[in-house]
Amino acid sequence: MVQDLQSPPPTVLVVDDEEDLRDIMRRMLERKGFTALTAGDADGAIVACRDHDGGIDLLVTDLSMPGVTGREVAEQASAMRPGLRVIYVSGLPKEVAVDKGMVDEHARLLQKPFTTSALIDAVNAALHDDPPA
Repeated sequence: MVQDLQSPPPTVLVVDDEEDLRDIMRRMLERKGFTALTAGDADGAIVACRDHDGGIDLLVTDLSMPGVTGREVAEQASAMRPGLRVIYVSGLPKEVAVDKGMVDEHARLLQKPFTTSALIDAVNAALHDDPPA
């Protein structure tokens, strides 16, 4: 990660109902210099978006969680944090998720299982690409 020495590290909100995976992603991000917030469900994500004092640059959310989709989490979080960038994580290939209407074709989707380098590459690409429309 390359950043200006004066600016704080990017903040990533990780939302996943699987506690172990959520913790692994948090540690992967923190080891690479990111600030990571976590939530286990949509309600926790909304609380984090509402209560976190600083900026939130990126949402990394599981695509399928009990009672809610990652897309719904992203829509709610983006309403509170305009300009929020999103990466979905899923065991489904992107083509299947698009065909099922779970994400649109322009969505960023990281397929599980993934390595630390794949996560960090996806995060850096999301942070440095043009913002979503």
